[in-house]
Amino acid sequence: MWDTTNDYRLLIAQKSKELYKRAINSGSFRGHWNKKMALDIAENMNSDFQTLAYSYLDPKELANTPEIKSLKEKIDEIVKYLGGDDWVKKFLEKTPKEEKEKVEENIAKVKFFIRTISNLKERIELGSIDDPIVGVDIIVGEIMSISKHGDNLMITNVNISKNAIKVITNDLNVKEGNRVGIAVLPPVNFLGVVSEGMFLGDGSNILKEVNGDLGSMPKGIPIDSLNGTRNLVENFLK
Repeated sequence: MWDTTNDYRLLIAQKSKELYKRAINSGSFRGHWNKKMALDIAENMNSDFQTLAYSYLDPKELANTPEIKSLKEKIDEIVKYLGGDDWVKKFLEKTPKEEKEKVEENIAKVKFFIRTISNLKERIELGSIDDPIVGVDIIVGEIMSISKHGDNLMITNVNISKNAIKVITNDLNVKEGNRVGIAVLPPVNFLGVVSEGMFLGDGSNILKEVNGDLGSMPKGIPIDSLNGTRNLVENFLK
């Protein structure tokens, strides 16, 4: 019997909802959108999470429950009430320059929540894995552009197939075209720029020739390259 009360995937999904609520309640989003419905639908996820947590189902069965389907449907509704598929663009267009940093950070929190819930079924289908790393998406990306940030950091824009994310790294040797492994994590603000994930690697040396399709799980990566992700996921839950 699988202990669903301590399944990292469900724990991170619930925690991401709290991050989302704080972002929505921050008051930083302007324009025409339905804040009340965007919050109410997220709150209605509680019953789904409670049922899943106390189901004690094997992950393969858990992935096909009505509650998992319901969570995905609620995410689709939330996106609609945020303003549709181009909600990010709409919010940024309404943002004054002096508020851009705060809004970008809150947008990143909402994106993390949406992605975490949207891909919950796929992570649960990985099976009975008692490891924090299954709580977030681990994917392949390709670096499209880089720029220096402070003395010891680089800003990278990374193609992950259907969209792109921004990742800050302390590996000063990254180059355009590097295929990298990325853990999509709760956003962190580094000196005014928001990072949406972390590259897999060891210390300041990231993996730069990762195999796998863009946006999918990397193939054949060293287990040690996931240690940083594991620690950050555990810290997020605390």
